[in-house]
Amino acid sequence: MKTRRNRLMRGRARLLAGLAALALILGPALAEARPGGGSSAGSRGSRTYSPPPVTRTAPEGARPMERTTTPQQQAARPGMAAPGQPARSGMFGGFGGAMLGGLIGVGLGGLLFGNGLFGGISGLGGVLGLLIQVALIVLLVRFAMKLFRNRQQPAMAGGPNPNAMNRDMQQDARPAAMGGAAPRATPLQISPQDFSAFESMLYDVNAAWSRRDEATLQRLATAEMAGYFAQDLRDLDARGWRNETRDVKLEQGDLSEAWTENGVDYATVAMRFSLIDITLDNQGRVVEGSADQRSQAVEHWTFRRQGRGAWQLSAIQQPG
Repeated sequence: MKTRRNRLMRGRARLLAGLAALALILGPALAEARPGGGSSAGSRGSRTYSPPPVTRTAPEGARPMERTTTPQQQAARPGMAAPGQPARSGMFGGFGGAMLGGLIGVGLGGLLFGNGLFGGISGLGGVLGLLIQVALIVLLVRFAMKLFRNRQQPAMAGGPNPNAMNRDMQQDARPAAMGGAAPRATPLQISPQDFSAFESMLYDVNAAWSRRDEATLQRLATAEMAGYFAQDLRDLDARGWRNETRDVKLEQGDLSEAWTENGVDYATVAMRFSLIDITLDNQGRVVEGSADQRSQAVEHWTFRRQGRGAWQLSAIQQPG
């Protein structure tokens, strides 16, 4: 009887280890489900890899682009991560961190079930078996997340042609990428009507996202950003989830920079807004967020227009 109980406890400890490793891997990916996915994504013309100036609304600046179709204009120095690309992890980052997390999970499981810190592991065979299980979990989830999150050229079913999308997004950066002179940028004066349009787009993009209205998102955003939105919605579908952002309210906003290059206008605006941000499963149960408690976000939104046409959302960047 005692042997059976010990076996059951060891099994639970191993389960906790696997769950701990899985949580470490999935945790950052599931932290934000609102439009933009809590990442820095999109294009800002020739300034895609340059941080927007700080403002009172966002004094900490903005993170580099993590998803963009704009080609990198300068090669990174050897041994350094390129702008917009994650740095290589050390021994306790990435895969090694997940493995360490699995071992920590086993230790906690052993303590919870009264077997000591590593009582859930019996002998060398138990250690090797645990490591193999955690490694498989890590590799499978990493592979899935890579497919879901790291597509550099998103395509939408029935949406824009990826080649046309890339031409659209890369036209301003092409001269510098080919070794020529960078596009000449001139300051742009933003009117009160433009600021009103930016605020309206904050509301309209969130409303279309909550409705899963990809046609409206394609109208409000560039082809690149609409592609990211579509991919993020598919990621939520794959988990059986949906995200809704309700009652969005702009609390504070100011202009970071505005300029014109190659006949295209750009404006980057820092915005602090509050909202109800809630993620539900297929049965309507809350997975993340709260239907009653408002959350706050600070983001840089970049808008783009061709000539005197309508503004479109071309990038969302998270605070640095």
